[in-house]
Amino acid sequence: MLRKIAENINRAPEFVGTMQYNISMREHTSFRVGGPAEIFITPMSQHSFLFVIHYLQNTQQNYVVLGQGSNIVVSDKGISGFVISTAGLDSIEYKTDTKELRCGAGCTFEKITQFCIENSLSGIEAFAGLPGSVGGAVFMNARCYNCSISDILVATKYVNKKGSLSYYTMNNKDWAYKTSPFNTSLYGTSVITAHFSVREGNQNEIQNKSTTSIENRRKKGHYTFPSAGSVFKNNRAFGKPSGQLIDEAGLKGTTCGGAQVAPWHGNFIVNTGTATADDIKKLVEQVTQEVLRQTGFELECEIIFYGD
Repeated sequence: MLRKIAENINRAPEFVGTMQYNISMREHTSFRVGGPAEIFITPMSQHSFLFVIHYLQNTQQNYVVLGQGSNIVVSDKGISGFVISTAGLDSIEYKTDTKELRCGAGCTFEKITQFCIENSLSGIEAFAGLPGSVGGAVFMNARCYNCSISDILVATKYVNKKGSLSYYTMNNKDWAYKTSPFNTSLYGTSVITAHFSVREGNQNEIQNKSTTSIENRRKKGHYTFPSAGSVFKNNRAFGKPSGQLIDEAGLKGTTCGGAQVAPWHGNFIVNTGTATADDIKKLVEQVTQEVLRQTGFELECEIIFYGD
């Protein structure tokens, strides 16, 4: 049944892209874990993306939209049904009249950073080196070096729950720390473009600031092993960052199978080479329980566990 639906999509004149079967999610997530996606679709245009979602909704199929997979852990059993990748939605356009940088949901921050440097556009430097895509960053309201995506976001285009295109204009009331309307009131919709406020600046200064952001991440061990960056949200009510609480609980370096709390940063869990999704999940639970036992504070995980 699912294969037949996939074949119908692939043959449709409205679809331009790739259709793959039983693709390992290890190759599509930053943790490098996870079983196979039953059907993995990569539309190469906004029109094709809309067509796929509308088709799957009309045939009442389950699907998940995936960006760079930098904040998710896919089950070792994989994902039944359809995974729709935004990787083909990676256009970038600068609108000189509104000073907006318009980026496709699948656009990486590496590509955005390079575009901004080449075109002397400032405002995105804090996100240089972020291992994710625009859609994911908007969904979780990514925060880097005291700057949140909501600080620079102007508007988005997204696919609503009926499979048609909608436009969202920035409203600060909808946003908070690591919170966006797309993971609350608009959950189940899919961002396809984001419009960011930028300004013209000095090319050398933009490049230097971007390089500094990347080097800071490197020094903190972001690229040492496969990971999803920060595992737990910070909570001001705790009085300390989550990483410090984990450190003071004596948990840095703790392992579960091939997963490890990074010895250099309490709020990172890394794949040392042989981790499974189950290892990571168990280690998250172990850290949460031990910090709760020692401090009375319950850490909130920001990683999304997905799959069967």
